[in-house]
Amino acid sequence: MVVKAEAAPDAPRSVTILGSTGSVGTQTVDLVSRDPERFPVEALTANRNVTLLAQQARQLNARMAVVADPAAYAELKDLLSGSGIEVAAGSDAVAAAAERPADWVMAAIVGAAGLEPTLAAVRRGAIVAFANKEVLVCAGALMMEEVKTHGATLLPVDSEHSAIYQVFDFERTDSVARLILTASGGPFRTRDRGFMAAATREQAVAHPTWEMGAKISVDSATMMNKGLELIEAHFLFGIPEDRIDVLVHPQSVVHSLVEYVDGSVLAQLGTPDMRTPIAYSLGWPARIATPAERLDLVKAATLTFEAPDPVRFPALRLARAALQSGGGAPTILSAANEVAVQAFLDRRIGFLDIERIVEETLAALPHRPLRDLAAVREADADARREAAGRVTAIGATAVGSR
Repeated sequence: MVVKAEAAPDAPRSVTILGSTGSVGTQTVDLVSRDPERFPVEALTANRNVTLLAQQARQLNARMAVVADPAAYAELKDLLSGSGIEVAAGSDAVAAAAERPADWVMAAIVGAAGLEPTLAAVRRGAIVAFANKEVLVCAGALMMEEVKTHGATLLPVDSEHSAIYQVFDFERTDSVARLILTASGGPFRTRDRGFMAAATREQAVAHPTWEMGAKISVDSATMMNKGLELIEAHFLFGIPEDRIDVLVHPQSVVHSLVEYVDGSVLAQLGTPDMRTPIAYSLGWPARIATPAERLDLVKAATLTFEAPDPVRFPALRLARAALQSGGGAPTILSAANEVAVQAFLDRRIGFLDIERIVEETLAALPHRPLRDLAAVREADADARREAAGRVTAIGATAVGSR
């Protein structure tokens, strides 16, 4: 279950944004910049986009700016010269930024790289808004135990989990019959496997309703994003896998639903704009205004729903199997998927090779129990090596077949 902490609804709330130059990060910056007195910025971090990071740091008068890539330190320092903003670089500095005394931390670093900084924020009892589903997929039980131990507040930013959070009865969880995650179906919802086999990077990242980063867009195209969200929902809300369903909803208006034992189904609706769930977490427990377009149901006219196609999208089956296997299986799933998606984005493998690499990596490695973070790191590293080897093998086969 999510731990809810008390918070003063109108008091100033200091902010740290981990991954400020990414899709979620830039939208968070947009919201914070609209009310800088209420949301003073403690720290901003980025992977290597120092130009945008420096621009954001000056715009928001941040106390600190950190770039994960040490090679970019000199450039960032030069760009912020004379500003009075502290500058640091490296993965340890990113984690240290999360430890600084911000009331609210946006955890928007993509992939397993976000685990350590998110954990650092949790361990000091912060309000942590997390847009990194891999954190709970890789180390769900351990992370939720840390949240409980340190009295942190975990607020989901994924639109689906934010929707569930807003209509979930935390006081009477036994009254919840089912969680229903909605999915747009991505750009290949109506395409056959032959088309998908030849799909390009450009086609895969062209999401029909949401503006997202490349990795998340590809996950949407394979529907692995929904598999990862299913695992995340299990840990976040304490609901068993067999009571979490996925429903394809191309219009992306109904963001998810909770079914109760009496037959009532509660849903959260809105236009597909990530600033809405970000703002919900930023202002929580109050609500703050956003520039998001307002939902007009008359204009929307028709909302449609369909079951996901298990043949077209086997990633959902893989995610369920990983959660059922337990131990390090979800960690392996996530790590292998990260490697395969990056290889696809680099044009080293085909689109359907992503699911193949994930499935083969899951089958090749043992699913040992994860008793601590060292075990998580080991499972993650093993999966990355195994998946990388399979990427190389596919590339060699492709070259040999020419």
